[in-house]
Amino acid sequence: MSTNNFPIGFFDSGIGGTSIWKEVLALLPKEQTIYLSDSKNAPYGEKSKEEIIALCEKNIDFLLKRNCKLIVVACNTATTNAIAYLRKKYPIPFIGIEPAIKPAALITQTKKIGILATKGTLNSTLFEKTAGSIQKDIQIKETVGKGLVELIEGGKLYSKEMTSLLSSYLKPIAFDTVDALVLGCTHYPYLIPQIREIIGDKIKIIDSGEAVARQTSAILTTHALLNSGDCKKKPQHLLYINKDATVLESLLSATKDHTLKITKCDF
Repeated sequence: MSTNNFPIGFFDSGIGGTSIWKEVLALLPKEQTIYLSDSKNAPYGEKSKEEIIALCEKNIDFLLKRNCKLIVVACNTATTNAIAYLRKKYPIPFIGIEPAIKPAALITQTKKIGILATKGTLNSTLFEKTAGSIQKDIQIKETVGKGLVELIEGGKLYSKEMTSLLSSYLKPIAFDTVDALVLGCTHYPYLIPQIREIIGDKIKIIDSGEAVARQTSAILTTHALLNSGDCKKKPQHLLYINKDATVLESLLSATKDHTLKITKCDF
């Protein structure tokens, strides 16, 4: 089998990275994929850099054993804490995810940007470097979304607890003339309908999904790894999770692709 036909690998500290996975599937429908949900260790945002790197290595080894040709680190915290190390260690292309501060800086009129992210992302060296690279007259209002990932992973996407937490985090942003809100965690796009109810329609919500999909396509093209595809055979999409798969199945219920297979396994 040609390397081009090998799958794209994805991993996240849980099910949130499927928001990125969906964007890649939409742009690259001929590609096969393997998604790894490390829900047992979610969230990564409260862990040390050393712990995050160790978890990333474990996830990557799992994906490489299944012949992934490229790996998308579908987790902001993992990217901002470990991507440089991973690119040095492994001879395979990586796509990282980091908060879309630069695009937000280009569109803001009020010169105030909000960012909702995990503690691990906001405290990382990469985030600090990226934030420091934008215009000095633009203010970044950082908010740690503590508890949001746990609620999503626990199947409490539309719970009272979620509404209460989101309101406490976002109302101060909405009343501070912020006109762009960056979602700095791949779990958070699943909260957009509720976020919109809290902050209204005037604040633009920005996440990294489409940009990551475009970058994945570009890197596959550069490395001559795009799958030409067999029009008679649908691509396979394998999803692995090390916790109960019920919430993952619920999130993907609208994905009408009979080649999608979800497996609970220990890793």
